[in-house]
Amino acid sequence: MPRILHIAPFNTAGVPMAFVRAERALGCDSRLITFARNRFGMEEDICLDLPFIDGRWFRVFRDRLSVSSRRAVSTAPSACPPVWQPRHPVETGLIALRERLWRPRIEAALKKLDFFSFDVYQLDGGLDFFRDGACVKTLRDRGKKIVCCYLGSDLRTRGVIPAVDATVDLNFTVEFDHLALHPDIHFVFFPFDPFRFTVRTQENPRLRIFHSATNRRYKGSDHIISVGKRLERDFGVEFVFMEKTPYTELLEAKSRSDIVVDQITNLGGVGYGISSLEALSMGLPVCTRLTPELEAFLPDHPFVSVTPETLYDRLVDLIRDHGFRRERGLQGRAWVEKYHDAREVVRRIHEQYRSAGWFG
Repeated sequence: MPRILHIAPFNTAGVPMAFVRAERALGCDSRLITFARNRFGMEEDICLDLPFIDGRWFRVFRDRLSVSSRRAVSTAPSACPPVWQPRHPVETGLIALRERLWRPRIEAALKKLDFFSFDVYQLDGGLDFFRDGACVKTLRDRGKKIVCCYLGSDLRTRGVIPAVDATVDLNFTVEFDHLALHPDIHFVFFPFDPFRFTVRTQENPRLRIFHSATNRRYKGSDHIISVGKRLERDFGVEFVFMEKTPYTELLEAKSRSDIVVDQITNLGGVGYGISSLEALSMGLPVCTRLTPELEAFLPDHPFVSVTPETLYDRLVDLIRDHGFRRERGLQGRAWVEKYHDAREVVRRIHEQYRSAGWFG
């Protein structure tokens, strides 16, 4: 039975834990160790609760220290792949100090876990515990297999960690646009469990349109809110916007909605993420903006494709046509099962392992 250890700064959007659950379902001994807890309450396996990695004051200080252009989303990186480097001597010193404080807790946890007993180590987000790649270098010296799986802004705005990128055996990504950001990376669909969700069969007497965001700029939320309020006036629908809301509350509100709007900017990616998959799994139609490249890659997708200019009219189409809403919702659930079921995603990854001679 293969033993696989996932290492991630957080259980980002639940993706690392989705890998773990799917691998366990397929007979692997799979674990997840995270640096700190996801602030939206995602499930944890082994959490180190390391300090100075998250929290409001930490984020404020980090944003002031980092070069603003580095933290902005760029669609035209200057290097392929983009490479992380400290931008200020103070940043270098603070990272070194933080890692000295972390080291005893990390070493104790890895000893308890029997860290070197695993066969494959997957870095979900592309980070070692240490920026000099100390752990992955040791793993390589011991003949272990190392994989990176990039999840989003980790590759877009931070870039690869040089010591890690030089050491790993395989790179995967769950983001389509990453294919243009790294010369040696394999695309897989988001691992997801659609069977956690029940298809909604009844609509509200007053149709409810739902939108949520953790970053308004990335999703174009201000424009979406404006359109939602206009639709309330013009058609008597209810528009619900939730921002930085605990995950369980968010899911509950989404499950009581009839139409979901994801994003209209493509700043945070190229079309859709976990929020869309949750809505599609509930049988809800989803409006989102897709790049032409992604639409060509996904010819059978269920999304109602929108831009800032077309959002109002496409939502009017959905409001007026019950059959259109129902068709897109049911198509969406079937599509998620076909492409995003975490077990199928993991099988595709493990096929790569077998091709490389890792597994029998």
